[in-house]
Amino acid sequence: MSAKKPILTIASVALALSASTEVAFARDQINVVGSSTVFPFATSVAERFGKNTKFKTPVVESTGSGGGLKLFCAGVGSNTPDITNASRRIKASEVELCGKNGVKDIVEVKIGYDGIVLANSRASGAMKIDRKDIFMALAKNVPDGEGKTIPNPYVTWADVNPALPAVKIEVLGPPPTSGTRDAFVELAMEGGCKTVDWISALKKTDKKAYKALCHTIREDGAFVEAGENDNLIVQKLEANPNAFGIFGYSFLDQNSDKVQGSAIGGVEPTFENIAEGAYPVSRSLFFYVKKAHVGVVPGIEEYLAEFTSEDAMGEDGYLADKGLIPMNEAEASEWVAKVKNLENLSM
Repeated sequence: MSAKKPILTIASVALALSASTEVAFARDQINVVGSSTVFPFATSVAERFGKNTKFKTPVVESTGSGGGLKLFCAGVGSNTPDITNASRRIKASEVELCGKNGVKDIVEVKIGYDGIVLANSRASGAMKIDRKDIFMALAKNVPDGEGKTIPNPYVTWADVNPALPAVKIEVLGPPPTSGTRDAFVELAMEGGCKTVDWISALKKTDKKAYKALCHTIREDGAFVEAGENDNLIVQKLEANPNAFGIFGYSFLDQNSDKVQGSAIGGVEPTFENIAEGAYPVSRSLFFYVKKAHVGVVPGIEEYLAEFTSEDAMGEDGYLADKGLIPMNEAEASEWVAKVKNLENLSM
């Protein structure tokens, strides 16, 4: 009498898959996702790493900071990224999502700084603006001068401030999944919003209403979501001299023959001004490493060593040539030590 064939249940398949995790995990190429701002820096490091070591060149994808962290926090295993780049710090809610999906140990790596620019074509005049003007031009609702808000009525920049050009407000910017978008609404929009006294006071009495007012961008066509591809925004600015675009300083630096950055609060978006902290719309850049993948996917520790080397992210490193604003020596040394020890993220 022949033996019965075993019945394959969902549980037995899951058990079999978990037993073979070690085999499935044996990917021989580092997988990096995340921020479009950090993408050119990560790509430069990946190319040098692949060329100068025995390891394969890491695969680097630009998915946006939020999109990258979502993929990163989906779990542990070969079908999930090893590293995600971010142009803002990871949120507590994202750490919680990671934990729920088994991503318990995360190494945080700060690589330097970047400024967010409001740029336009060199075929037009350069604009001088402050953060309140940016908020009034791009917020969904704006103060009416009597302690209330109204739907944004402004059509031209001159409507916001007579000192600004009388051209239609048209700003190309990143989507909500972008760390650049997060940083822009926090640093530029909220920075301008809280200059209105009664709105600033609202932060203490109704934080939710304050954030909704200061962080919500208008949806009537004045602001156009242009995706995660910052190079595409540069191309569109060339095609439309009246439009402005929002992206990281590195893209301004790489395309300075085509576009120019607006002075914000009287400060130009230059390497020196961002490094000194004088430029008001600047932020830190990071990437995050899944500790469970270290020692399993070959080359992760060596990739970290290359990225945090003086040759890469130092003052005269090759990433500075790409537009990365380096940390000072003391701060850089602190982060290099954390990375070398694979120190766990602490919020």
